[in-house]
Amino acid sequence: MSECRHVTELPRPEPAPLGETCAACLATGSHPVQLRLCLVCGHVGCCDSSPSRHATQHFEETGHAVMRSFEAGERWRWCYEDGSIV
Repeated sequence: MSECRHVTELPRPEPAPLGETCAACLATGSHPVQLRLCLVCGHVGCCDSSPSRHATQHFEETGHAVMRSFEAGERWRWCYEDGSIV
């Protein structure tokens, strides 16, 4: 894992999740495969293995670069800008 400037720019403490699952999947009747938490605003979206890729869509719409797994027991983070685990 490496550090990136996007991680150092994140709010502390991390934002509270805006939901327990991907709201966009719920709205469309889709089922999220795994969840991701935006570490800028707390948005919860589904991963790229899900049909709609809502976490990536959130990054593309907002520019919020860093998210982490929102799955139980996982704490890894991903930076969309750097394309790496951070």
